[in-house]
Amino acid sequence: MLIARVIGEVVATQKHPSHKGRKALLVQPLNLDGSNRGDAVIALDAVDAGAGDRVLLATEGFSAMTSVGRPQSPIDMAVVGFVDEIELSGL
Repeated sequence: MLIARVIGEVVATQKHPSHKGRKALLVQPLNLDGSNRGDAVIALDAVDAGAGDRVLLATEGFSAMTSVGRPQSPIDMAVVGFVDEIELSGL
């Protein structure tokens, strides 16, 4: 799992039938300090997230597929929750 920020929505005129009814979001993975971590990725949305939201990503195929209720869907990433706060202790 990763923490990420939603930076946009992806519009596709053609997509796999299992993706119908779900938004595809462009999300930027983040380090714990809030800085960018690598390149932005596309994830299927399970929680109705929008631009600027800090979210939790499921990053494994089976976890991503089942979290959006599409067990046969060809996806690798899914937005599965909102991150309200990050608290680090012992640092």
